[in-house]
Amino acid sequence: MPLVLSLKQQTSIPIEVDTIRMETIRTQTLEEVRATPIHYGNKTPALSDFFDVSGSAADDAEIIYEGDCSKIKLIGACLTEGRIVVRGNAGMHVGAEMRAGEIIVHGNTADWLGAEMHGGRIHVHGNTGHLVGAVYRGGRKGMTAGEILIDGNAGNEIGNSMRRGLIAIGGTAGDAVGYNLIAGTILIFGGIGIRPGAGMRRGTIGLLGPAAPPPMLPTFKSAGPSRPVFLQIYLRHLRQQGFAVPDECFSIAYERHCGDFLEYGKGEILVRASC
Repeated sequence: MPLVLSLKQQTSIPIEVDTIRMETIRTQTLEEVRATPIHYGNKTPALSDFFDVSGSAADDAEIIYEGDCSKIKLIGACLTEGRIVVRGNAGMHVGAEMRAGEIIVHGNTADWLGAEMHGGRIHVHGNTGHLVGAVYRGGRKGMTAGEILIDGNAGNEIGNSMRRGLIAIGGTAGDAVGYNLIAGTILIFGGIGIRPGAGMRRGTIGLLGPAAPPPMLPTFKSAGPSRPVFLQIYLRHLRQQGFAVPDECFSIAYERHCGDFLEYGKGEILVRASC
């Protein structure tokens, strides 16, 4: 039976739950879990002040958050094992710096989803905010491994300074997708904003949706049509994870744009050749 945390009531003040660590609560009694301090403004109340707590993560290493947790920050931050399920919305920094395990959100999330994550998988069955898999301000690298799958839409600067891993977005994305991308793969199946790949060094940005892409930056050069084999592997993998991939993405050709030549020029942006 998983550990179930049911939100008692909404709050206008964000609650930070990064003290709820899987490796710790698996060894604790139910009363010890309930007494875990969390951050609420400048106070550190007990978890049970805001959540009804039941079950145990001792056997199956699973935590379930129930209710509208849009004001709950840092769910699954630094996760190293197990599974977290959010039955509703979630706040900022879901899965930030996580290293392993799985997080599933049956709702929307806010900014900084999977920021600087180092492994594991996050699947959001709704929309998310800005800076998915991105580097924190003043840092050097964004996500370095793992997967982030978003069924809906996302905001700006997706994969900012990403080093490795996979980000897939089923809907639209905002401006500066793959900004300062070091390496890794970002696949977008809807429309996007301006300046994709600005400052990218290596890696792949796939603009796989039917909508016409924005103009490429002048620091990118067209390399002609392509049918990359690795893309077929990625698309099949996404389908295996329950991510919706249009059938035509497997058969059409893609126009390959190399850049950013203000940097190493070893990155690529793939766009439907018919666009």
